[in-house]
Parts: sequence; C-alpha cells; structure tokens
Amino acid sequence: MYEAFEILKCETEELLHYSSEIDQLHKNYVIQEPHSFYRDYVSTNTPLLIKGGCSDMVAVKKWSASYFNQTIGEKDVIVAITPNGYADGLIDQCVENGDKETIFALPEEKTMKMKLFLEYLKNPIDNFICYIQYQNSNLTGYFEELLPDVGEEILWASRAFNKTPDAVNFWMGDNRAITSMHKDPYENIYCVIDGYKDFILVPPTDLPWVPHNTYKKGIFKNVTTDSYEIEMVKSTFQSKDDHKCNEFEMLPWVSIDPLNPDYEKFPKFKRVSIYNVRVNKGDILYLPSLWFHHVRQSHGCIAVNYWYDMECDIKYCYYKMLESMCKTNQ
Repeated sequence: MYEAFEILKCETEELLHYSSEIDQLHKNYVIQEPHSFYRDYVSTNTPLLIKGGCSDMVAVKKWSASYFNQTIGEKDVIVAITPNGYADGLIDQCVENGDKETIFALPEEKTMKMKLFLEYLKNPIDNFICYIQYQNSNLTGYFEELLPDVGEEILWASRAFNKTPDAVNFWMGDNRAITSMHKDPYENIYCVIDGYKDFILVPPTDLPWVPHNTYKKGIFKNVTTDSYEIEMVKSTFQSKDDHKCNEFEMLPWVSIDPLNPDYEKFPKFKRVSIYNVRVNKGDILYLPSLWFHHVRQSHGCIAVNYWYDMECDIKYCYYKMLESMCKTNQ
C-alpha cells in the first residue's frame, strides 16, 4: 500500500503540484471563456484565484458594518459562538481521571439582532468569538433582502458547470474565527466582499499524508468570557451488538492544525503540498471539490460563496478508492 501512495505522490508532484502557487487570472478570462475555465481548471480539479472576479457586484460597493446596522440592524440572525474561534473543530477537554481527550466541537448557536452581532465585532470580548457562518444556504433563506446585491448565481460559473448553485452562503465574523481544515463535496466559488480571507489548501491526492481520526461530537454551551460547557451529542444509532455501539456520536475529522503542525505526532504531514492563498476584496477563489482547506480572515470580513454540486465522475470514484485504501492502511 505504501508503495502505491509513493507512486501517487511522485506522479502528482511531477505533473500537477510542481508549483508552490496557484494560478491567478483576471475576471475577463472566466466571463468570456467559461468553457475554457471548465477545461483548464474544473476538469483538472485545479484551484484558481480570479482577480476582480466579484468587483462588479453591488455588494462590494455597499456592504459594510455600518450599512448592515442601518438596513438590517433589527433583523434576527443566527450567530455561531465559541471560546476559541473554532466553530467546527477539535478541542482538548479534561475527563474524569484528569486526562485530556480530544473531541470535535460544534459552536453554540444564538439568535440575536444583527446590530448586537455588529456590536460584538466592534468591541470584541475575550473568549467570546462570534461568526455568522450558518451554511444551509443562509443567504437565500435568512438574508434574502441582501440577495439582489450579489445574485442567486454566478452566471459564468453556472454556464461552466451547466447547473445552478445548490447553496449560497453569507459569512461575516471576527478575525479570531478560524475554519479548521476540512473538505467539501462541492465546486466552491468563494467571493470576498470586504476585507480578506487567507486559505491554506492541500490537494485531495495528498490524502494519505493528511492525518484523520474519529472523534466524539460535542456542542459548546453557555459560552461567556469566563467559562463554557461542552454538551456531548448522544448517539441515536441502534445495533443488535450493543458492545459495538458508541454512547456518543462520532465524526471523522482532520487531526492536524496546519498553522501549528505537530510533526512529531504526524510526521507524514511534511509530505503534503501546501498552497497559501490570500483572497482580497473583490476577488474570487475557485476552490475545487474535495480540496482540503483551512480559512482565516481579517476582522469583520464579509464573504459570499456559491456551492455547485460536484460531478461524481471517474475522479470521484478514484478518490473514494484512495479513501478506502487510507483507512485500510491506518
């Protein structure tokens, strides 16, 4: 198995990931040549930074904290709150015998007025980190009054993918809010409206070198500047073999933090090809399906992303095979 992984690494480094930077092109390329974009980047599962890609959106000229305060300040919004900034990520917690256990923690979600959320951004509180990141197409479902400023789709992307987006999401938050490394089964058109986002990208072909484990799932509760609780999520899985059941829900997740990688614990991670990309105001990142990504942002950054369903073609089949091989090799 190891030899097969080495062959994969060798071939991808030689043919695909020989550069330390992703391509950058002007928006005119994708607008005028959507089929070339599909041929050169989507079909090859290659990320692309599109300079000025969303600079013509009305939102880029209008949206800001003060604008939201004036227009939707009284609106109820769902806000993710964490003590550490990781709304979906790993955290160590003490267990009964004094040892530490790593679990996967979801954020506490609170409904508050938009103006209160903006106040938390203006005057940040220690250990109380706020992020609007509800991803169930929240722009079309919860911020519909903002939708005309960005549109329900990116026309050139819809032409290239030959479909409309499955979801359109609105993001805004604290610079302490961090998205831990993960992957999505979507072609992601990520638009920065204000501020900037810093992405760390790792290609899916490096899966053998990206450490994973399965963790108990919990939810942050009663987060304050002084304390928080974690409520474990009970498993609803039923089995005839009770001894094989877990008491709590379990979730597979990436075990390493690329900002502070523990190479002693995870030496294989040194093998991955890492791309660092800053997406500035008015730019678009095309993030291909199944690429691992870790995200940070400037304070108060505003972004919108469009998720287009990926094609379950031969590349997807090969990836699922690689996934199975990696599990067998653990």
